[in-house]
Amino acid sequence: MTSRLPRQVRMDDIPLNAFHFKMAGLTFGAHLTDGYVLGVIGFALAQLKPQMGLTPFWEGMIGSSALIGLFLGSLVLGWVSDHIGRQKIFSFSFVIITLASVMQFFATTPEQLFWLRVLVGIGLGGDYAVGHTMLAEFAPRKHRGILLGSFSVIWTLGYVAAGFAGHFLADLGPESWRWLLASSAVPALLIMLLRIGTPESPRWLMRKGRIAEAHLVVLRCFGPQVILNDEIPVETARHMHTLFSPRYWRRTAFNSLFFVCLVIPYFAIYTFLPSILTTLGQSQSFATDLLLNGLLMVGAVMGIALTQWLPRRRFLIGAFWVLAASLGALAFVPPGQGTMLVLFAVFTLTISAVSNLVGVFPAESFPTDIRSLGVGFATSMSRLGSAIGTALLPLSMLSLGLQGTMLILTGVLVLGAVVSILWAPETKDMTLVGASSVKPLIAH
Repeated sequence: MTSRLPRQVRMDDIPLNAFHFKMAGLTFGAHLTDGYVLGVIGFALAQLKPQMGLTPFWEGMIGSSALIGLFLGSLVLGWVSDHIGRQKIFSFSFVIITLASVMQFFATTPEQLFWLRVLVGIGLGGDYAVGHTMLAEFAPRKHRGILLGSFSVIWTLGYVAAGFAGHFLADLGPESWRWLLASSAVPALLIMLLRIGTPESPRWLMRKGRIAEAHLVVLRCFGPQVILNDEIPVETARHMHTLFSPRYWRRTAFNSLFFVCLVIPYFAIYTFLPSILTTLGQSQSFATDLLLNGLLMVGAVMGIALTQWLPRRRFLIGAFWVLAASLGALAFVPPGQGTMLVLFAVFTLTISAVSNLVGVFPAESFPTDIRSLGVGFATSMSRLGSAIGTALLPLSMLSLGLQGTMLILTGVLVLGAVVSILWAPETKDMTLVGASSVKPLIAH
């Protein structure tokens, strides 16, 4: 006998079905592409630097270009989607990514490549703001943490794939960087086509007063026994200053700062991993990359389990302290020693695991009418911070050396721990309807 859902099951409480997995797959595709785009640039720069005669300034600018675009796209397109709908940005973003990815093949100057990668980043940034929001608004609360946290695993998979592509294409000649950068158009095109016909978020429709359309989406996606959670179809202000109102400023500050403090060390270190490994007295090889990529994947999978098992707040704070301790100790280990590899492995495993929370906290912290705005703002701040950190890393290594650079990044992680202690809310098992009432555990 097949079990049936009871009458009038709320959308927040239904089990996972095929539609949830479809939405997750379409959303995960953006993170796969993002990981790939950000992963291949390190390999491309190794060829670009001598070929184009890149200065440290342009090396940093090209390395951070997609992150600058992510900042702009998350900030602007997240705000736009709260006004015109999630679905339009969900589809449009990958048109930009696909076209700009292809055009990288024809770049002849650092300036051209910089702006094309900014465009790729704008598309990815818009998708970050909307993709997290779309999946959060469709997902049942019991499984929301796993689905949103899984973004990190897929992002890591894309980053690992970039490593394999970089090693494979590096032997094809001095122009192989063109094929490497343009290859991101392949997954982008596939995702763009698969997203055609994606429904609008019913929660957004309700907040716009389009109640009949919202119920029709729920009916088509989940069946007649499922009803939308009680949403009040009255909109609040969706202006940027709403995020800094007395009601929301703490969660805005927390989501922006913890996100920034995680991604600055992540992108700064892994964008220039070949140079950093050389400074640490380790030659980059396929075996070394395989080890580090394996740790990234293991950490990402561990992060899913920890996100589901541990309270979100406790997981985040503990991870920040482990990261700060391992990176701080790494600054004082002489190059070439085995202890250095152990510390780097601990750092890699931990930052990959806790990165699952960057997809969870922002989406669970804001109410429906400003969710994309809040997620977009937090993402944009993280990408601005990581873009600045990535752009400055070559200059920092040149002027301060490895030890000084590592200590600065350690300070960033300590700041993240302090911010999380002060303002991190506990959002586990929370319904999105009640998101507007979430308060930090320490309000002052």
